[in-house]
Amino acid sequence: MYIYDIAVVGAGAAGVIAAIRASRLKKNVVLIERNESIGKKILLTGKGRCNITNAASIDRFIEVFGRHGKFLRSAFSAFSNRDLIDFFGVRGLELKVERQGRVFPVTDKASSVIEVLKEYLLESKVELLYNMRLAGIKKKSDSFGLDIRNKDKIYARKVILATGGASYKITGSSGDGYNIAKRLGHTVIPLRPAMVPLKTRESWVKQLQGLSLKNIRIIFKYGNKKITSTVGEMIFTHFGVSGPLVLDLSGKIVSAIDEYGDILLFVDLKPGLTPEQLQKRLLREFRLKQNAQLKNVMRSLLPHGLIPLFLDIADLSGEKKINQIIRKERYAIIKLLKAFPLTICGSLPLEEAMVTNGGVWTKEINPRTMESRIVPGLYFAGEIIDGCAWSGGYNLQQAFSTGYLAGESAVYA
Repeated sequence: MYIYDIAVVGAGAAGVIAAIRASRLKKNVVLIERNESIGKKILLTGKGRCNITNAASIDRFIEVFGRHGKFLRSAFSAFSNRDLIDFFGVRGLELKVERQGRVFPVTDKASSVIEVLKEYLLESKVELLYNMRLAGIKKKSDSFGLDIRNKDKIYARKVILATGGASYKITGSSGDGYNIAKRLGHTVIPLRPAMVPLKTRESWVKQLQGLSLKNIRIIFKYGNKKITSTVGEMIFTHFGVSGPLVLDLSGKIVSAIDEYGDILLFVDLKPGLTPEQLQKRLLREFRLKQNAQLKNVMRSLLPHGLIPLFLDIADLSGEKKINQIIRKERYAIIKLLKAFPLTICGSLPLEEAMVTNGGVWTKEINPRTMESRIVPGLYFAGEIIDGCAWSGGYNLQQAFSTGYLAGESAVYA
């Protein structure tokens, strides 16, 4: 019976770098992947360009992961964004920094990232087994037995579970790892979608499908709580809203819906102007265009496609002349510009989310090694671990960092 030093399950970002690190430290490593190739989810990130990491400081990384940030400090310190940039740079793949610190390959192709990872795997002599789906793991006295569906059992002294989440099922992320972790005695925090479009009660959003609102701010309110976004972009869909601002905060909102029910969403269409400044601007516009129709004057304030619905919600006729607008109606316009209302009632399902929120409970994982506190010799890396951040390369860096730390720790533990 042949026993590998380390078996890594899942050839996404976390699993690949765990296998590379362990193999380069002279261990015999097998990497087990259910797909026919590595890094399927990597190919989808950043709209196919691969937002590989962020240029932010480690403190910022910890901050964006919220209550899970402290757990990840050791991983981010062991293999930082700078280390990741150097890791690819050594192989000739240069990276560039774009808005909000997002880091992409200069080729603008996720496939360039995959090619470098393949080179590392080949050079490190990692044994790759494709089209193999893990059915279960059994701990023996000094090793693990890995049951592979329709294949012979694989044995290893250490195992790194990097099976990903349960989102983007087309990439093979079916949630198998969570069930295996449970059977081994681990607690799995309930799974919820994150970085996912949200549904609204208002059916009129269908009229605005595809309309993008730029340079706006969104505010969610529920109970006595309020969540405010940065300034950015939101997009209307046939079922609700999406776009960077919505996706970034969606994980928190999905969790809040479970507790509070419907969530109020207000869109600040003019975040750069106070109500007082808007009042002055409107008065100036109205003085200059007294004989114009309201719908035409609103073109300087709103996208053309939004104007009819905006005026309908404000209970104003677009045909009305500016010189007929009274103070009360002007205030109604200002109020709606600063707080355009929507009602969030749900989200698309987990399978259609970009990221999984929830997973193996961090209290059952040693943050300094990524080793299980329950099953010695078992390690976790990547999205299978509870917690996620918003978009911008943070989640992919978490995968690389926890994978690297798990691979290294499995060698020295």
